[in-house]
Amino acid sequence: MEIRLAHTQRDLEGILNLQRLNLPAALSSEELAQQGFVTVQHDLPLLQRMHAAAPSVVAVDDAGEVVSYCLAMLPAFRDDVPVLRPMFQLLDGLSFQNERLGDTTYLVCGQVCVGKPVRGQGAFDRMYAHLQAQYQLQFRYMVTEIAARNARSLRAHARVGFVPFHRYTAPDGEVWDIVGWDWLT
Repeated sequence: MEIRLAHTQRDLEGILNLQRLNLPAALSSEELAQQGFVTVQHDLPLLQRMHAAAPSVVAVDDAGEVVSYCLAMLPAFRDDVPVLRPMFQLLDGLSFQNERLGDTTYLVCGQVCVGKPVRGQGAFDRMYAHLQAQYQLQFRYMVTEIAARNARSLRAHARVGFVPFHRYTAPDGEVWDIVGWDWLT
C-alpha cells in the first residue's frame, strides 16, 4: 500500500467510490456502530476544486486503486459543503491551544475513510502523517469534526494526536465533536 498525494482523475473517482461504500445508507447498523462511517457526500467538481487548492492524501493498492483517503479542505470551501457550514461558522471564533482559530492558520480534514480491506494496517495513521508532512509549514493546526456517535473515528483521531475542544448540535440534530491537532507540538 502506497501513501501519496492524490494526483489523477482516477484518484478522485476512487475517493468518490470508496465514499459511497461508507455512507450510512450503505452500511448496516452493526457496521455503523463498530466500523465507523462517513457523513458528507462530495461530487467530482467539488473534489477537483479542493484538490487544485490543496491535494488530498490517498492510500492505493498495488493496482493503483484508492483504498483509503484523507481529504484536505481549505477554509475557503466553507460554503461548498452544506453539512459542514455549521462547523465553519463556529471555527473562526473558537479557540484551540489558547489561540483563536480565526487569527491563525488551519487546514480542515474534509473527511477520512479507510477501506474495509486495509483496516488495521496503519493507513489512517500513515495518511495523517503524510498530510502533516505536506502541510505543516503552511498551517499551524489541522481541525476536523466527527459525529459524536462515531466512536471508532473519535478513538482513531485521538490516537494520532487530535484533541476535542468543542461539541455542538447541528440544525439537523447531529451532535459533533470538533477536534484539533497542533502540528507544532
